[in-house]
Formats: sequence, C-alpha cells, structure tokens
Amino acid sequence: MTVFGVLLAVAAGVTACGGGGSSSANGPVTLTLLEYQKPRADAVAALLPKFEAAMAAKGKTVHVKLIRDILPDDQFKTKITQEYNAGDAPDVTDYGATYIPGFAGAGYLLDLSSYLTKWSDWQTFFPQVRKQIVQPDGKIYSLPHEANTQSIFYRADVLQRLGVSTAQPKSWPELLARLEQIHAKTGKPAMVLPAGTAWGDGTFGEGFLNVMLGASSQFYNPNDKKWIVKSPGLTQTFGLYAELVKANILPVQALLNPEPWQPTKYVDFPKGVLPVAAQGTWGWRYDWGPQGSAPIPGLFQKVRTWGYPALDGGQPYAVSSVGFEYEVTAKTKYPDQAVELAKWLSSGSAMAQQLVAVGAAAPRSGIEQIAPYSAQPYLVATEKQFATSRSFPPRPGQDQISQAVGQATEAILTGKSDGPSAATAFAKSVGELLGPDQVEGGS
Repeated sequence: MTVFGVLLAVAAGVTACGGGGSSSANGPVTLTLLEYQKPRADAVAALLPKFEAAMAAKGKTVHVKLIRDILPDDQFKTKITQEYNAGDAPDVTDYGATYIPGFAGAGYLLDLSSYLTKWSDWQTFFPQVRKQIVQPDGKIYSLPHEANTQSIFYRADVLQRLGVSTAQPKSWPELLARLEQIHAKTGKPAMVLPAGTAWGDGTFGEGFLNVMLGASSQFYNPNDKKWIVKSPGLTQTFGLYAELVKANILPVQALLNPEPWQPTKYVDFPKGVLPVAAQGTWGWRYDWGPQGSAPIPGLFQKVRTWGYPALDGGQPYAVSSVGFEYEVTAKTKYPDQAVELAKWLSSGSAMAQQLVAVGAAAPRSGIEQIAPYSAQPYLVATEKQFATSRSFPPRPGQDQISQAVGQATEAILTGKSDGPSAATAFAKSVGELLGPDQVEGGS
C-alpha cells in the first residue's frame, strides 16, 4: 500500500542460502523462507514444524529458517532486489504477482515449469490462476497460494435507507444514476474509486484497471510484448473518471491528500457516509472485519457487492487476480527441497490456514472442504466468481503504466484534464517512461 527503502539487518542471516549448487544433498538441508508481512509470517511460523515432520516421515531431514523481515511493500521490494542482485536472497520468498515479471526477466527466479507440470496437484489449481502466472517467455516462476477478486462493495443498509436500488447495475449509466441519487440525498460524495498519485499503485490495480477490463480494447500485446497506449477503451475509462469527478461522485479532496484510503475506506465507508467503494476480497478481513483496520459491526448484514458494469455492454464482472505466491531464487543450493516447501505450503491444511489468516480465496479446488477455510463462506463464495471474472496478468513495465495512470487521473481530479486529454497525456507519459520500443497504438 505504501513505499520506503533500506537494507542490512537480515542480510547476514541470508548469505548462506544464495550461491547456487546441486539439489542432490544427501545430508540435512536448511532452507530459508522470507515473509515480510506479519499475518503471513505468523501463519507460516506455526506450519513449518509440520512441514519438517512431513519431510522426516519421508526419511528427509529438511529444516526451515523463517526470516521475519516486516517491511512496507516498496521497502521490501528494494531490499529483495538488492539481495537477488547480490546472490544473497532466501531460498524461498513470498510476495505478490506484480513483482514477478521484473524479477523473472532479470534472471533472479528459478523456472518452476517442469516441477509444476509433474505435480499431480497442479491440475486442481483453477485454469484462470494457471493462465495468469505464465510469464511472457512462456515459463512459470511462482506458485500461487491465494487468489482475490475485486468488486464494488456497497452499504446495503445505507442505500435501503436512502431508497436507492441495491440490484446489480447492468451498465455504468445505471450505476452513475444511482450514485447521483445518493449524492443528491446526502450532499456528499457517493463512491471511492482509487485515483491520483497519492494512492500509489492502487490507483491502477484497484481502480483504473478494474474499469478498463470492461472495455473491449486490448491493453498489452503478448506477441510483440508491447503496451497498447492508445485505444477507445483507455479513452472511455479516463472519460468515466472525468464524469465521476464532474458529478461530485468521488471524494476529490481526500484522493488528493496523503493516504487517501484512511478517510475514505477506513472512516467514511464504515460510518456509512461514503456508501460505495471499490474493494477486494481482503476487505472482509483486513479493512472491515473484527480484527481489521476499521471494523464494521454486522459486516455481512450491512455490506454487499456488485460486479463492475462492462463498458463494452457485456455482463457485469468481478476482477480476479492471483495474490501472494512462493518464489524460489535461481541461486538456491537446494532447488528440489525449496520447491517441495512451496508445494507443501500451497496444499491442504497449510493453505487453508494461511488463507484465513489473510482473508484470501483459494486458487485451487478442494480447499473449500478443509477447516478453517471451510468455515469462511464469504471466501468460499469468492471462488465461484473466477469462472466469469475478467483479469489481467502483471507484465513488464507495469510500474511505469501505474505511474502514468496516477498522473493522468490526478489531472482529472484537479480539473486540469478531461477524459480525452488525460488519455493523450497518458500515452505520451508511457512512451517517455518505457521508451517507444515498448509501446504501440491500438484500437
């Protein structure tokens, strides 16, 4: 969600794990596993003794040293990049899908393709998940252990009190009419959709992209490996942002201030003052659950979801994405054992416990029958959205795309751009950030 940068403390403890070598260790093996978020580290810490016992039952002595390096996202990314570059990265690391294209392209990650195709469990992972993690070179460098969907969350209790329909809107004009109804009755913004530079990568990944996926325009050309920076869909999406701002639907001032999620998702939505929000599966736990940042009493009675209306006139949809994934450094001395650890943590009870700890959905079938995940109906129900969801796998250059989207939507928030001029500025900015060889026009 946020950004920083430093290094050091863990480096000494990690140095022994890099360095390349053979996977045929006959004696005891010690692997290192890095977690940089506390809920994930806590969940995994309780599981590792069980993994070691499972290996012992197979006659293998495999120990795992858990490295807890709790950092904000950007600080973690800076540090792990330096460790990969120095050959000092942990054997296994756990992080989100957006980091993988760059790290895989730099040669930092072990190709897991052959391991996964030989693993019988691999076919139980949902097709959309298996498809999303294939990188532009056709290889797989990560093993997903969670998935998410993003939808439009709304306060059903508030809309009902205001006399506004809670039925699934079939189009953006229908949804806009309801949002204008809310604004007319409250005199306040009706919806938070990430926009501007202060929201960081969330403006692209939790807002703009979700809307853009409802257009018919292609955004990335997998054959030429280029971003398509001019299209009707891009212009439509920027135009929708402009329309939301013009109608006073978005909380413009909050979006322009630092940490815009604080007053919107963590204050006004829980209060019912801002009753519609772009949100993901994690919101049920991290944001509004009993142990979340801003608990909503009676959450499951008060909050419901809509699919995103499609700009192309298609059916409303949720946006699906792979969450955190396990990656193995290309320089591990013990690739077979490292992959075995990733597979074990991405299976059965181990996966079920991690999913509940972070409020994510299972990326594979069968976990819905395993406690404690089986007792979380809102997470299990999320799996049913995957088949009809729309998605966009992270691609090289996405950081620059995100930056350009943030700048272009910021200009809309401040009134400096309308939809078409924001689209033009976006295309120009991406061309400068990525270079002309990585972009193309399109329709």
